[in-house]
Amino acid sequence: MRPRGVPIAAAGVLCALALGGLVGCGGGEGGLKSAGTTPTAVGPVRLWPDLPPATNPPIDYGESDTQRVPGVDVPDNDVRSLNAVTVVQAEVRAHPDTYSGGDGLYEETAHAIEACGTAPARCPVMRPYYRDLTGNGRDELIVGIRMPDQQVGVRVYLAENGGLTRVMSTVDQVISVELAGRDLIMRVGSAGIPGYEYRTAWSWDEQQHSMLPARDEIVRVKPAGAGPSTVPAPRLVSPTPTPTPPDGPAPLPLPLEPSP
Repeated sequence: MRPRGVPIAAAGVLCALALGGLVGCGGGEGGLKSAGTTPTAVGPVRLWPDLPPATNPPIDYGESDTQRVPGVDVPDNDVRSLNAVTVVQAEVRAHPDTYSGGDGLYEETAHAIEACGTAPARCPVMRPYYRDLTGNGRDELIVGIRMPDQQVGVRVYLAENGGLTRVMSTVDQVISVELAGRDLIMRVGSAGIPGYEYRTAWSWDEQQHSMLPARDEIVRVKPAGAGPSTVPAPRLVSPTPTPTPPDGPAPLPLPLEPSP
């Protein structure tokens, strides 16, 4: 006899719960069945627990990678009002003869950047993209720089307090660059591990006030014994012949999604 006021469907649910979800009520078709035993959870085991702690404190990665761009004013903190070539030229002039680190450029690349005004067809600064990567409600400026040996430099600039801060700078043999939400994802070739590529998601880190490689992975792109690597060669684009107008960039062959 069903308890008064309890619908048939609800009574069936109560019956199944009472039996622990192992069998259905009444033995009819469609009843719940056991999924079998659940594997025992195995927690992490610490190896060598007697190892002493490290004496050197961890370094705040990324803090030294930020750089205020000298001599560049950003009215209303709007990066779309800037000329990407002018921004990179300001960095080149502030750090001449710098060939490594966040400011490092090949010597021929630095000379070509300085000559962008007179030789635009050879200008290595590619057309910029815009996206709010920091979550501050304003777009950041994303710049690509073509370099020798199929290298591409990727830099991100943040407008703040009327000026410009570079919050990311990296150089690699780029296969593709993509935007996914507030992440900038780079796929680069792996010269040391044939058949694989590196994929790195650069994300904003509020504590370090910079873009950091938050997730890094090595991905197989060719099954074992399948012949030559299928990693596509980096697809470089032609330099931007003229400064980009403020109303937004035209699309590039690199699959870097422009800001809506």
